[in-house]
Amino acid sequence: MAQGSATLTVNEAVARITFSNPDQGFMDEAMEAELAGAVAEVCSAPGIRVCVLTGGLPDVFIRHYDLKVLAPKAAAMAERGLSFTTDRPVPEGMIHKAMRQMEASPVIFIAALNGTAMGGGFELALACDLRLVQNGDYQFGLPEINLGILPGAGGTQRLPHLVGQARALQMTLTGQTLSPQKMVDWGLAIDCVADVQDAAHDLADQISRKPARAAAHIKQLVRRAKSPSAEGLANERTLFCDLMVQEDGQRLLAEGASGQRRITDAP
Repeated sequence: MAQGSATLTVNEAVARITFSNPDQGFMDEAMEAELAGAVAEVCSAPGIRVCVLTGGLPDVFIRHYDLKVLAPKAAAMAERGLSFTTDRPVPEGMIHKAMRQMEASPVIFIAALNGTAMGGGFELALACDLRLVQNGDYQFGLPEINLGILPGAGGTQRLPHLVGQARALQMTLTGQTLSPQKMVDWGLAIDCVADVQDAAHDLADQISRKPARAAAHIKQLVRRAKSPSAEGLANERTLFCDLMVQEDGQRLLAEGASGQRRITDAP
């Protein structure tokens, strides 16, 4: 399995987590673990005010979760005869805990989307407080239905709060992906820029100079005004696993892992 990478750098009050997993930019278990460690470090450091998340590969933020990891995991779950029901919620994984910690922390998290982000990569961006996108031929969205599964890292819970129920259903039921400009038009990103790294740095620097306690209170209040419930997130994790062990999910994930299908291909 390819080794993931989530590198943390800190410059005074601004931290940066950079993702790199050559050559496709997928998330895997190693990247997930490094992300969780970096987020925990950022949230525990008293001097950090803002954290920028961005991709280290050209034109890729995080493409999506590696299907070569998901497909065998789904097969192993099915072989064990596992079944899933919301009466017995699936526990949080590392990615779920990291996102919850990001949302609860007074640190402001900015997703600098320097390229494509789908599936788990897009869900990570949704967990950030602010999103900036770079102009280009990039795709953003939650096309998991094309693999017979659903977004399992908060996508079904966070997306409706940002774009409304109708558009969230449209995206998740059809697998529709968005262009950078559509991300701005739908309110998912605050701007589409030529150089997202520079724009994110300027925004992070501006926020880091505001009064810390006021910024923390503002984030807390806005987050609580539109926040997914713990029950909804637990149900999503559980029903994600339910679809992993179904025939459609098994077949389509295996096809994706073998290169016979892309995550954006309709079944």
